[in-house]
Amino acid sequence: MEQTITTAELTGILQAGDPVTLLDVRRKEDFDKVPQTIADAEWKNPAEIDQWLPTIPMDKEVVIYCVRGGSVSQSVQQRLAESGLKARYVEGGLEALNKTNHA
Repeated sequence: MEQTITTAELTGILQAGDPVTLLDVRRKEDFDKVPQTIADAEWKNPAEIDQWLPTIPMDKEVVIYCVRGGSVSQSVQQRLAESGLKARYVEGGLEALNKTNHA
């Protein structure tokens, strides 16, 4: 399975209503600066992954994003995949999603 998803692919999934768990995994300080998430996303503190990882449903694909789709998303995606979840992170993160939504 791919580790990444493009903003266009995510938009298609959301518009189609496909079952997906959408997680905002920006660092707490980044989330506190701009606490808005994209539609239907739930913020999860990446520093507390051990606490919330067991609560993620195993029956849906998980799509995560951070600010830029860098080390935070990549490390969280790897942990989710190692736990048996189908997980991908958004290429370019929230910045790319915002550009797509404002284009």
